Amino acid sequence: MAEEKSGYSPQLKRNQRMEIKKEFNNFTQGENCRRELNGNNGGSSKRRKQFRVGDDGKILFDEEELKMILGFNRGEDYIEVLCGTTNKVYGDYVGRLKINNNGEYFITCECCPGCPLVNVTPEAFEKHALKEGTGRWKSNIWVHCEDEDRVPLWKTPLTKYYTHQANVANWKDSAMRKRNFHRDEFLHCTSCRKERRFRLKSRPDIKNYHEALNNKSWTCSLWPYHKITCDDDEERPSLRASRGCSRSSTCQGCSTCYCEGCIKCRFEDCNCQECRDFMLYAEP
Repeated sequence: MAEEKSGYSPQLKRNQRMEIKKEFNNFTQGENCRRELNGNNGGSSKRRKQFRVGDDGKILFDEEELKMILGFNRGEDYIEVLCGTTNKVYGDYVGRLKINNNGEYFITCECCPGCPLVNVTPEAFEKHALKEGTGRWKSNIWVHCEDEDRVPLWKTPLTKYYTHQANVANWKDSAMRKRNFHRDEFLHCTSCRKERRFRLKSRPDIKNYHEALNNKSWTCSLWPYHKITCDDDEERPSLRASRGCSRSSTCQGCSTCYCEGCIKCRFEDCNCQECRDFMLYAEP
């Protein structure tokens, strides 16, 4: 009798218990994402070890950690090493990788005498080796070290000096192809305080939201999808609860739909702190 008065039923159906557990997991994951967003990293993407910079803002290369790479050569404003990539049918395509003190990568192919491929991006070198479409140049391009042959770039100190800001040509196409999922976001109008939905399906869509977020006087009239005013109704609360997560329709933020920063949602021509940090320090 006491159990009935308290409203607790020991005959709670299995699907009801599963629904409660699901909602609890959604809440917990949402809280974890919010803690990350408000934590020390400010929602920034994972960073690698930072390089040293001189008074002129140029990269200072650490020769001690680089001279173990075969073919290492130090120029006035660049370093150069032997590199290559392997095609399973045609064998090795060798070249020379040059990194200037802005963090820009160039590769000159030496697969045969007179090869016209000079100072091209890592992705272009991949395509030349008939590995087009892989987009995994950090793993496919290798260097020789003193104690090991064909070491992928991602295992070497060289990637530390790569900056997205200086290598736009290398990742611009892959940014458009990237399939990272980004959930829908809402933004308050500074005039009427109504919430408007932004659907982050493509890089242009994400840039529209990013610019609106950084606009301290954003209003409904600037909504990019179609013309509205502050007089138009906002979405019902039941619709706003769904933000497009493929895992759960009522998700408040999880590892599937929450992005801490990638080349699809960070922009080389933006001056906000998040974009600047990503372009300079994020992993390639």
